[in-house]
Amino acid sequence: MYLLLPSLLILHLADLLLLYISTIDNTWWMYKEGKTGDLWQQCSYSDAERTWICGSAMVTSGGEWQHAVQALMVLAVLFSSLSFLIFVCQLYTLRRGSLFYVTGLFQIFSGLCLLTAPLIYTLHVHEFHADKEGTFGYSYILAWVVFPITLASGIMYIHLRKLE
Repeated sequence: MYLLLPSLLILHLADLLLLYISTIDNTWWMYKEGKTGDLWQQCSYSDAERTWICGSAMVTSGGEWQHAVQALMVLAVLFSSLSFLIFVCQLYTLRRGSLFYVTGLFQIFSGLCLLTAPLIYTLHVHEFHADKEGTFGYSYILAWVVFPITLASGIMYIHLRKLE
């Protein structure tokens, strides 16, 4: 029982790190010719200039859905970060035997945003990218991996009691 608090803290920090990587990195969609697609921009590698050339991702027809995915991923990051800050504050302000309800609820809100954002991206991926041929990148897969971790940590926070 004494290892639950430190392990939950490490799980939450790992969850935050993976969530940041999933939201910011430019590999939600991988084209066959070496281009990558993201929530924020479309990039391709130029062999002549030996550099990446990136442009806005909003030139596609699915702009409204892409804005929804962007907003939900940012909300997931904000809720999870806020949950961590509330948890640290509750460590010092809660009395002995109290539960971490607020921390758990914010973490569950983050998990629900993480469920919705990749789901919308999955259903509307061909509206986001003009070139239909490609595969999902590791940032997209990472978003799906972080989802159950976030929900599990939220549920664990709700059941966690402050011992000392």
